Amino acid sequence: MTTRRQFFGYAGAAAAGAAVSGGAVVALDNDKPQQQAVARLISPYGEHQPGIAAPSPRHAELVGLKLLPGTDKAALGRLMRLWSNDIVALANGRPAPGDTAPELAVANVALTTTVGFGPRVFELTGNKPAGLDDLPVMKHDRLDPAWSGGDLLVMVGADDAVSVVDAVRRLVADAKPSATPLWRQSGFWNGTGSEGQPVTGRNLFGQVDGTGNPAVGTPDFDSTVWSSDGPDWFRGGTTLVVRRIRMNLDTWDKLTRSEQERAVGRKLSNGAPLTGTAEHDELDLEARDTDGRLVIAENSHARLSHHSENDGRRIFRKGLNYVQDNGPNRESGLIFLSHQADVAGQFLPLLARLDAADALNEWTTTIGSAVFALPPGFQPGGWLAQKLLG
Repeated sequence: MTTRRQFFGYAGAAAAGAAVSGGAVVALDNDKPQQQAVARLISPYGEHQPGIAAPSPRHAELVGLKLLPGTDKAALGRLMRLWSNDIVALANGRPAPGDTAPELAVANVALTTTVGFGPRVFELTGNKPAGLDDLPVMKHDRLDPAWSGGDLLVMVGADDAVSVVDAVRRLVADAKPSATPLWRQSGFWNGTGSEGQPVTGRNLFGQVDGTGNPAVGTPDFDSTVWSSDGPDWFRGGTTLVVRRIRMNLDTWDKLTRSEQERAVGRKLSNGAPLTGTAEHDELDLEARDTDGRLVIAENSHARLSHHSENDGRRIFRKGLNYVQDNGPNRESGLIFLSHQADVAGQFLPLLARLDAADALNEWTTTIGSAVFALPPGFQPGGWLAQKLLG
């Protein structure tokens, strides 16, 4: 039973150069030119959990947890109050009460914490968002239980890896009476260009990854990501699909550059479609080369995932590269993160289409899969999922 915690106030973290919905910037790195100023702090409070709309962090850890026998709705509510206190303190660079290494909590590292609920939670609480079920196993999946499922998710991201480790340790310790870790995944991302400007970032295939996302703060983004119907507690929340994708870099490296680009449908140099010159140019899906072949191939990833080929369906995708050493062997891949208001209506049709025909299936294998409902954010004096668990 929880015996500690007073609600700590204020502060947070932000990603480089990005305005995050619901996050108030409170500090800047002023030793950079003004156009390259880096926002470092975001309030942990807001209509939405701030880590969702933020760019992929430089360092992150995701922990899937399993509820312990005997954990009920009341216990889950206590945990969410406790975690909300932790989130506020850690975002402001303050140690969570009871931290045995308080010096590791530092400010100005763009630290955000995102919390989600797996499908089984709603056996305790009711009010499950529509379509929130474990994903079906796809033809190309080779799922490992060590990377799949989970009743709770906590994801911490920051500019500093030590801050991530410290925050996760505290959050997992506070969950101990109610839940235990089922899996842990750590990853990294570089969303900053050589001159300090925000960029889309690249996966380990060298692809610019995430170009087709709706822009944060636009009507397209809001309608894609935030739930506006369903259970009242979930309005302003979203869903998250986590897919651990192993990438075969050795066989990918044997391809010529043109073969790699044809599989992707975009140029590796800058992420531009093969029919364009700049990253955000529109795809010309009708263009053909001098031999009459479609320039953007029918099985290319860019074509199959484009919203115009999927009845307008969109997702907000983010990624984290990972490497895992197993003795002398190294596994490399992508922790794929997809946000959408409705998993069944938006993500599943796209996933089925990619599983059936995506050229990249030859060099990628999904080995982990999980789905979560992410509640909306909270305000001072409130706590996560208060409408569901209060």
